[in-house]
Amino acid sequence: MSEHTYDLVVIGAGPGGYTAAIRAAQLGLKTACIEKESALGGTCLRVGCIPSKALLESSERFHEAQHAFAEHGIKASVELDLPTMLARKDGIVKGLTDGVAYLFRKNKVTRYAGTGRIDGPGQVSVVSTDGETRLTAKNILIATGSNVATLPGIELDWDRIGGSTQALDYQDVPGHLVVIGAGVIGLELGSVWSRLGARVTVLEYLDRVLAGVDAEIAKEARKVFEKQGIEFRLGVRVTGARVDGEQCVVEYEGGEPITCDRVLLAVGRRPNTDGLGLENIGIETDRRGCIPVGAHFATEADGVYAIGDVIAGPMLAHKAEEEGVACVEHIATGYGHVNYDAIPNVVYTHPEIASVGRTEEQLREDGVEFRKGKFPFKANGRARALNSTDGFVKILADAKTDRVLGVHIIGPRAGDLIAEAAVAVEFGASAEDIARSCHAHPTLAEVVKEAALAVDGRTRNM
Repeated sequence: MSEHTYDLVVIGAGPGGYTAAIRAAQLGLKTACIEKESALGGTCLRVGCIPSKALLESSERFHEAQHAFAEHGIKASVELDLPTMLARKDGIVKGLTDGVAYLFRKNKVTRYAGTGRIDGPGQVSVVSTDGETRLTAKNILIATGSNVATLPGIELDWDRIGGSTQALDYQDVPGHLVVIGAGVIGLELGSVWSRLGARVTVLEYLDRVLAGVDAEIAKEARKVFEKQGIEFRLGVRVTGARVDGEQCVVEYEGGEPITCDRVLLAVGRRPNTDGLGLENIGIETDRRGCIPVGAHFATEADGVYAIGDVIAGPMLAHKAEEEGVACVEHIATGYGHVNYDAIPNVVYTHPEIASVGRTEEQLREDGVEFRKGKFPFKANGRARALNSTDGFVKILADAKTDRVLGVHIIGPRAGDLIAEAAVAVEFGASAEDIARSCHAHPTLAEVVKEAALAVDGRTRNM
């Protein structure tokens, strides 16, 4: 058994892990990163964020060619070539995973292929088909991400009844797809296959879609998705799903069983903490399986840190990246910081949904007095030119100081527009700061400016 010594060993090469490893190496730490998958990048890059966005883009273009080109004066005959669409998705993923491998080489991060296990203080084993390699580490960073959460009664065959990984690679368009869960993953992938011709039925235990999103935004989103043809059955408890011959059967309380072609289970994700050897260093996970951390992402064990999906908070790739950088910067320099109020969240449906900061419901619950400004995309010239006028921008500002507390968007390119709001929150800007900043005309960003003006009752174009 060979032995190697490092300043930092990172377990997991997803967005949090590989970003942390690269930054640590840049700061002069001798760094190693352990990853069990052959390709680097984690769930997000390989079978999550990136491939889903590729399919969302392709499916949206296909849908536009079918239904929206004519009003632009474009006559076209459209045919779906699903194998090419899937191959494009795979090509994008490969290019990016290869890019991470290149960055490891460039920054002299040592990559170990296998599963990481903590054997004791400062001791990590890499377990692979070739045996075990023992690493000695001054610091250990756990960044092992998450996997699909399951439900009792769901008989997963990881083909016709599966999770997001399977839904990214259906080889034909399902006649009827049942999605269990009306969260981000369910709505994004449900949108993909709906655009490509599937009948999509979404079953949700709650009485609303997009739990955690501002309620007014979520209500508008449901209306838009229903207009697009997605069927919602809310407030239902799914009790079972199974393959029955050539079809699937989904059962839920209070309704007749649904027969369909495929089932996507999308009820959230759970931390990947099994098999890490946490018991060897005295770490116990909480009831959700998360690793408790204190200041600067330190666990109860000296020299052991955790970030991303394995700790509390939203399971977002960019959150993990920020935490990874902040953690290793603190290890190397004594300082690292993440402003959780300024972490945006995006749903890449059409229209997109994006937010940063607190919702109306959270502000009311906390007893914070605020003012609200809203402005619709239908009153924006650029949105009309794009023929994408659904939705609005909403800005919530402190009633006394005018400081921006939350920005919520449903509309075209909301995922890009939210960046301005995130910067505003990071720098403690007021709604007036946004309103007085010049925004190019005609652009979608003008809707953000108008919403900021509306906070003070100064909307010009309505």
